[in-house]
Amino acid sequence: MEDSSLSAEAAPAASLNQPPAGSSSAEDRALVDRAQAGDTRAFDDLVRKYTPKLYGLIYNMTSNREDTADLLQDVFAKAYRSIKRFMGKSSFYTWIYSIAVNMTLNFLKKRGRHHKVSLDDVDTGIENDPEFIRVTTANSGTLREVGIHELQKRLNAAMMKLSEDHRTVVTLYDVQGLQHAEISKVLGVSEGTVRSRLFYAHRLLQTYLEDFVK
Repeated sequence: MEDSSLSAEAAPAASLNQPPAGSSSAEDRALVDRAQAGDTRAFDDLVRKYTPKLYGLIYNMTSNREDTADLLQDVFAKAYRSIKRFMGKSSFYTWIYSIAVNMTLNFLKKRGRHHKVSLDDVDTGIENDPEFIRVTTANSGTLREVGIHELQKRLNAAMMKLSEDHRTVVTLYDVQGLQHAEISKVLGVSEGTVRSRLFYAHRLLQTYLEDFVK
């Protein structure tokens, strides 16, 4: 497996309505088959394909570039070690998303962030971080340029106030574009739980952003 530059192609951390990650399942299946047969270039193709989306997923959950880069390396390393055990009962993107979400949540728990993250817990310089600004303002051409930078900053700050579980489901649904059934498979919970978490998280975000969007 080639050493890919995982931080170079950062996905937007708050861009909405992206196409579902599983839109090329037949292509993924072909690449997985080749990778399982020992073709490392096929796995490299999967890495290149999923790096932007998984970077955005993990970065939205951790708010830290270095942690994201390290976790993304670990996610693909685990996927590479486990690829021959992938039976195809779910799509590859569901499988790789599950690995990424579980590893990131485990990382956050080990770091002691079991509960809500207040703004004081977020790195004080993150909103002025050039990389953070770049990934959160990419692909925003459909929105008005006036005020978009401030909106992105406020939205990401609000996201950091959610619990890990609620931030994860918002990231998968609103940022990554997955449907309820897909998120259910990734997280291993019922669709009802997904809908409940989304409803509650959206209400919290509306509360956090109330003074900005009214």
